[in-house]
Amino acid sequence: MRMSPITRRRIAIFRHNRRGFISFWIFLVLFAFTLPAEFVANDRPLLIHFDNHWYFPALFGYSEDTFGSGFMPTEADYTDPEVVEAINANGWMIWPPVPFGYDTIVKNLSAPAPAPPSWRNPLGTDDQARDVLARVIYGFRLSVLFGFTLTAITSVIGVCAGAVQGYYGGLVDLLFQRFIEIWNGMPELYLLIILGSIITPGFWILLIFLLLFRWMSLTGVVRAEFLRGRNLEYVRAAKALGVSDIVVMWRHILPNAMVATLTYLPFILSGSVTLLSTLDFLGFGLPPGTPSLGELVAQARNNLQAPWLGITAFAVLAGMLILLIFIGEAVRDAFDPRRTPR
Repeated sequence: MRMSPITRRRIAIFRHNRRGFISFWIFLVLFAFTLPAEFVANDRPLLIHFDNHWYFPALFGYSEDTFGSGFMPTEADYTDPEVVEAINANGWMIWPPVPFGYDTIVKNLSAPAPAPPSWRNPLGTDDQARDVLARVIYGFRLSVLFGFTLTAITSVIGVCAGAVQGYYGGLVDLLFQRFIEIWNGMPELYLLIILGSIITPGFWILLIFLLLFRWMSLTGVVRAEFLRGRNLEYVRAAKALGVSDIVVMWRHILPNAMVATLTYLPFILSGSVTLLSTLDFLGFGLPPGTPSLGELVAQARNNLQAPWLGITAFAVLAGMLILLIFIGEAVRDAFDPRRTPR
């Protein structure tokens, strides 16, 4: 499919912003590396060849008696020296690059937990003897997926609400604006504290709760674009020809409104990641034990004698937000009609 001249111009401007273009590729590589986290950091081997049979412990669970009649019929512990010796005697194993999961308790540490960085644990361990590198990999994936999901759903709801407001105007716009003002004044954090005292917020419960208050981020921008676009000549001509309101909004006004909307998406994504980390740091986010960057910040605060925890948390969060901000600046330049490609 051939690209339009406007699309080629925007891509050229985006690529010309070297800082944003390089940040985009760095973020893409990091996300692609952490997305299959179970194959990057896991306390189960990726592949086992034992007694002329193939096993995939990273995907399926096997009992210990699978690898010898002298073992118990419980799930295999691949860190047990006896199990490892039995497998190596009649086959071999392939381990992931990081042989620890996000909840694996590292045994035989050289120092009490939190242990400092070493060749075995490049970023050290936390106060529960869990590998920090494994938790960072899983936490990065969780933060990005949560941010993407929250940004996508809130953007769709906000665009639809702003489109209805701006297109119909009048009493619809007036009542909708008053509702948004009242809803926006609700004490979000207090309601979250009340929710956390009733049930344990999981990934989807926390996502749905935040959706109730975060969908208004794009409503004002889209509303302004529809208020301006509904009076344009080609829109009025389409309405005079009997085109339905949905078709006019979707085909004739929304493409112009999306230009302003897309420039805000990277900044909304960075705000969603920061929000999740903040809630986890305060203890009102995901359940305890979940690999979260905010939980790592809380561990750094509680263990000032372990500076590697604070340095790791700061580097990961600051690096992620810097990449997203640089990408957002490049996208904003790409959709700016005053910019010209060089």
